[in-house]
Amino acid sequence: MDVGATYFNPFALAHAMSDKKPRILVVEDEDNIALALEFLMTREGYDHARIADGALALSGIRDMHPDLVLLDIMLPGASGYEICAGVRRDPSLNDVKILMMTARGSAIEKRKGLEIGADGFITKPFELRDLRAEVRRLLPPIG
Repeated sequence: MDVGATYFNPFALAHAMSDKKPRILVVEDEDNIALALEFLMTREGYDHARIADGALALSGIRDMHPDLVLLDIMLPGASGYEICAGVRRDPSLNDVKILMMTARGSAIEKRKGLEIGADGFITKPFELRDLRAEVRRLLPPIG
């Protein structure tokens, strides 16, 4: 499911996810990266949805309450850092894991992401096996 910048239906987003599998929200504005992430999430057996606009991400996270957010840092509308900080300020979202993704993988960016509450950090372009390993580290096993 893709939730873009111009249309956001939190009820459709929440109902698109099953309660039986871990739920992952992909917050990524680049279609080619989002497609690769969605392919991997489907292959691994996770329920997933996508939001492409940072301005819609925090409300989408609150409405969906995913197990994991794959969060790009550079987004239109709001940065991944702002979104991560907003999630960490909301006590009802304490159990949501955040894996930040960026093309600029400097030590400073990684430290900043982890300091504001990210549970992990991966640099784009990434190998799918590395992303898979990070997702598995952050989520309980399926089945």
